[in-house]
Amino acid sequence: MVDVDARIANRTLSAVTPLTRSRRGRSLPVRRVAMLSLHTSPLEQPGTGDAGGMNVYVGELAKRLTALGVEVEVFTRATSGDRAAIERSDAGFLVRNVVAGPLEPLPKAELPAQLCAFTAAVLRAEAAREPGWYDLVHSHYWLSGQVGWLAKERWGVPLVHSMHTMAKVKNAALAEGDSPEPSARVIGEAQVVEAADRLVANTDAEARDLIDLYDAPSDDVAVVPPGVDLARYRPGAAADAKRRLGLPVERDVLLFVGRIQPLKAPDLLIRALAAAVEREPTMRDRLLAVVVGGPSGSAATSPDYLRDLARRLDVQDLVRFEPPATGDRLADFYRAATVTVVPSYSESFGLVALESQACGTPVVAARVGGLTTAVADGVSGVLIDGHRPHDYADVLTKLVVDDALRESLSTAAVEHAARFDWDRTVEGVLGVYADAIAVAGERQAAELSSAAALVGRSG
Repeated sequence: MVDVDARIANRTLSAVTPLTRSRRGRSLPVRRVAMLSLHTSPLEQPGTGDAGGMNVYVGELAKRLTALGVEVEVFTRATSGDRAAIERSDAGFLVRNVVAGPLEPLPKAELPAQLCAFTAAVLRAEAAREPGWYDLVHSHYWLSGQVGWLAKERWGVPLVHSMHTMAKVKNAALAEGDSPEPSARVIGEAQVVEAADRLVANTDAEARDLIDLYDAPSDDVAVVPPGVDLARYRPGAAADAKRRLGLPVERDVLLFVGRIQPLKAPDLLIRALAAAVEREPTMRDRLLAVVVGGPSGSAATSPDYLRDLARRLDVQDLVRFEPPATGDRLADFYRAATVTVVPSYSESFGLVALESQACGTPVVAARVGGLTTAVADGVSGVLIDGHRPHDYADVLTKLVVDDALRESLSTAAVEHAARFDWDRTVEGVLGVYADAIAVAGERQAAELSSAAALVGRSG
């Protein structure tokens, strides 16, 4: 594992090497990118259904590549007849809403049946352009990777793939009541890993999972951490944010942001709140848990289960539920919070944790996956082993009552988040694109040389 870690580190450094000139004075390795995001659109509201951190990632990456002069087209499955077939985002990139199946949201389990229809539409879009229109395919999540695999072969361009989440990792840490990912996904992910010219991992931990669990060649894996919008997510007065949101100024807010599903463990915040109040009754007059998000996954069939849990634990008056938020309103929730809680069972990175820290709010999170990178344990927040409510209650109570500790974490949180800006992420991704194109070119040259040799021998 030591050698693997060293190779990952080398790939990380090469991925973020600055490039030379473009529209802004540097050359770009690509002119046009076909970005595949089958199951969720970058134009959807994060925090409900299948929309989450991946939406933010795809949208921000497409936006910033476009600003540099790269033409980006994002292909996603149409879930409504109200949207145009082709939309231009405010940032300038195109979103193609592909009709594949009914014009309504579908559970992820039903999406593999729509792969053929989606793939056909992607190939038709390219066939309508002049040959060689796209320089590269960048697919997100395994379903898109299956489509990217065929597009790569048909168009003769390299495939870069971002997993975002992996079945083997999720199945190793299932939440109570959650269903395991099917074997078809495991097989599909392995096929995408084999087909991709380069794999983008969010963290060293994700890179190791790709190498150890999916036999990805270490030289094919590049670590490029996601970024955070530091212009939007920045510190501000908590009292002012609370007033804008209609939250009681005198309360210490324990915040959860994300999709309401067992994987994200929002119930753990409510259980920890109940444990804290039971241990120290004065906390009932001080704490307020705010849950920002909408139902997703298995929770979509019982969206009120968190409210029922709060009633059973007698803390219903201490929990406030808010719909998904974005932009400045979401930033206000972070500023209003005393602590943001990210208790996920599995997390490829954890953009919520990074956004919170950028606003100066410390994070208490599970010690899983990318959260070990997104949160500097003991510096910008606290990582907790396991998912025991009393462990979270202990840490949350400590942070609420210890002003000096909380202020120290808050200061460090801003500094930690500042290391993750989108400019650096885009530099890294462009480096991966350049690498993938170079490798694909070498492979094609070798294939042509081999074919010419065969022709020569037969002649």
